[in-house]
Amino acid sequence: MTSLRLWRATTLALSAVLLLVPQAAGAPAPAGPLPDRSAAVLAATPDRPSYDVALRADDDGSRWTGRQTVSFRNAARTPLRSVDVRLWGNGTDGCGTPGAPSPVRVSGVSGGTPRPLTVGCTALRIDLPAPLPHGARASVSFDVAITVPDRVHRFGKDGAYRYLGNALPLLSVRDAQGRHLDPDVGFGESFHTLAGDFRVVLDHPSALVVPATGTTTRRAGAPGRTVSTSVARGVRDFAWAAGPFASKAATTPGGVRLNAYWTATTSPEGVAVDLRDAVGSVDEFGRRFGHYPYGELDLVMSDNLDDFGSMEFPGLVLLWTEPEGSAVVHEIAHQWFYGIVGNDQFASPWLDESFAQYANERYYRLDTTTCWDDQGMWPSDTAALTRSMGYYADGRRSEYARVVYRRGSCALHDLERTLGGPAMAALLRGYVRDHWLGVATTEDFKRAAQAVTPEDLGPFWTEHRIG
Repeated sequence: MTSLRLWRATTLALSAVLLLVPQAAGAPAPAGPLPDRSAAVLAATPDRPSYDVALRADDDGSRWTGRQTVSFRNAARTPLRSVDVRLWGNGTDGCGTPGAPSPVRVSGVSGGTPRPLTVGCTALRIDLPAPLPHGARASVSFDVAITVPDRVHRFGKDGAYRYLGNALPLLSVRDAQGRHLDPDVGFGESFHTLAGDFRVVLDHPSALVVPATGTTTRRAGAPGRTVSTSVARGVRDFAWAAGPFASKAATTPGGVRLNAYWTATTSPEGVAVDLRDAVGSVDEFGRRFGHYPYGELDLVMSDNLDDFGSMEFPGLVLLWTEPEGSAVVHEIAHQWFYGIVGNDQFASPWLDESFAQYANERYYRLDTTTCWDDQGMWPSDTAALTRSMGYYADGRRSEYARVVYRRGSCALHDLERTLGGPAMAALLRGYVRDHWLGVATTEDFKRAAQAVTPEDLGPFWTEHRIG
């Protein structure tokens, strides 16, 4: 995620010392290339999730209701007795009030017994009817009611347009660190999910254009309505939008289809710049990190997201677009760093934001020769690249962009100068390959970097506070 103000500063002023303040039908088969970690006693679980969702919209796309089923496998050697479902759409509003309930509500649970909501009504624990053995699959189903909040946000409204990012309930992760039930801290991301498959059927008024994650087919529904079915494999989340968008499609030389959608007031110049940079960056990142695997990518653009900025989702990016463009390249880089190579975004935000910003700066061929030195002193004695979102939420929000975006990307440029360009390119391509649709940690990256050089990188990690 980024804001355009942050993106412009980090992209165009690398030589300055910056002070940045950030602001249904049957479920599809499990994705073939998902990594198999079944040998680990404490493997991340439940894994290989498959989501089957059918939702119906009201007249303007402000409310969506229907049923969701998610099947999953127990990857751990120990029996799985319950699963956690995250309702991230409640992160801002929490449990709501009697007159204004939570934006995302779940009821009618089958396949298990629900417990009371926790973590500000963002976590629902469902006890399974019997312990699920290692390697076995099970499923839970529930009714879903989603009310789009009345604010301009990644999950919110913008005039006649609706954005439904982080709206769909998702399975949480359990691993050697335990149950991942971290809170939404109100900025950045706190998400941690495993890659899986989605089949989402959206029944909506035909007047609404509905961009969505995955490959979408459409058919006529009831009079005046359209049924859009989106299928996505090997993704960590599913997002969509709805509104009277204008649209245009393009195909990159590398064969990736780009679908551009924009609001009535978004500048044609901004749309053109975004589409041009999207075409170039998708193919360049495909050559650099591994071919984009999702077939198509939706760009959803608005000129009215200045208080929020931009946000990445698998196969869809939400962009604050102005005549000179947006953070489109940074957000597309997230398709690889968070999308393809997953990470615990609460525990290690640098593993996606720093890498996406590094890729953004490499794409624009920016001069980063003195990038690290130009950043001056660390904002505090406790600042480090490997701090969690909990650290920044504890009164240190002003450090977030300075460290995660700036120092993180500069550290990667410094690493490239240390290793040399060819070795850095080989490192990143191998790192992406080895963690394709999996989850990587800081230690994974450090091991991968050390493997491409005989030089001891210990002093480098210390200097750059990569613990």
